[in-house]
Amino acid sequence: MKKRLMAVLMAGVMVLSMVGCGKKEKETEAPAETATLTQNETEATTSGETYRVAMITDYGDITDQSFNQTTYEACKAFCDANGVDFQYYKPTGDSTAERVSSVDQAIAEGYNVIVMPGYAFAETIVQRSEMYPDAKFIALDVAEADLLSAAGAAEGTDVKDCYYSDNVFCAVYQEELSGYLAGYAAVKMGYEHLGFLGGMAVPAVQRYGYGFVQGANAAAVELGGADLVTIEYAYGNQFYGDADITAAMDTWYQTNGVEIVFACGGGIYTSAAEAAAKVDGGKVIGVDTDQAAVIDAYGEGMTVTSAMKGLAATVDTVLTETVLSDNFDLYAGQIMRLGLVSENPEENYVQLPLESTQWNDGFTQDDYKALVAAMYAGEVTVSDDTSAMPEVEITVNDQGNIK
Repeated sequence: MKKRLMAVLMAGVMVLSMVGCGKKEKETEAPAETATLTQNETEATTSGETYRVAMITDYGDITDQSFNQTTYEACKAFCDANGVDFQYYKPTGDSTAERVSSVDQAIAEGYNVIVMPGYAFAETIVQRSEMYPDAKFIALDVAEADLLSAAGAAEGTDVKDCYYSDNVFCAVYQEELSGYLAGYAAVKMGYEHLGFLGGMAVPAVQRYGYGFVQGANAAAVELGGADLVTIEYAYGNQFYGDADITAAMDTWYQTNGVEIVFACGGGIYTSAAEAAAKVDGGKVIGVDTDQAAVIDAYGEGMTVTSAMKGLAATVDTVLTETVLSDNFDLYAGQIMRLGLVSENPEENYVQLPLESTQWNDGFTQDDYKALVAAMYAGEVTVSDDTSAMPEVEITVNDQGNIK
């Protein structure tokens, strides 16, 4: 499967080269299929360079059951399997200064492949990537807009005209696709009154939400019940839960009759889970990683599914090419939007978890696999437009920001 992922990593994704003002845009080709080295071969590459891998946490820990933990486990598994030196660093606080300090420490200690999960690393990339040209930076979920903001670029500036570093690779994801899968699944499973609680109305969160709306609508139309399905839609305007957001969720679950909420935005799931725990059968959909373990702490069986990003697959593929094949040039200076690369759900960079999803007669694993195959074949399409709420037949009550 790894070789297939390498061969099709760029299939159907958006690729942007990051180039500086007045610099010629760097042209790159799609990754080609390469030989897989055997386990525990020497960490010395064909160039003679020895790669050592460091992972920096954003502002959480490697036990967060989210971005940090998934990235850490993927890095450690790869390095353990291939005899590569690995270390992780946790910044002393939640600021760019602390994240930069961790990068400085890792490089001073001889680590030259730096893996960073989350948009919070945008300023770190801008401040340190050119300072350390011999290091290779692999950033997960750091988007074009994040880099532009970190670089202080004017609104509307093309990243290709203002930012450059050919030792950086940024992987972002087609959130609208996993959002669609979650919305479609929820309605097919029998839920009619849904909620979407986003963090801040940034493009990634909006894509999740608008994909969720499109998926729920498609399922409702197929079932002939578009007039029966309603979505309450709001943003918390922050990436963590609090008493005010929990109170709004209490209203959704207890007063409006919401059955299930897609909580999309860092720790904001805590407010949805707290409110769901107060009603009989309240359900939540997780985001980014399989959040069943952390959400179900609020109530056994609370998590119906999670709209996931393929962080582990990304780490394994890029480290394989970089460390084992000495082929970081495949990714150098690029931002890739990763999505579906196969009709097999487990090979994709956006998916639902097979093990923890609460499949039922309305939506089985086979139904899920058939939907993914149809999406991969182009028979089902999902818009990534975030300029306006999708036009749908179901009812969407857009409440804007809660705070």
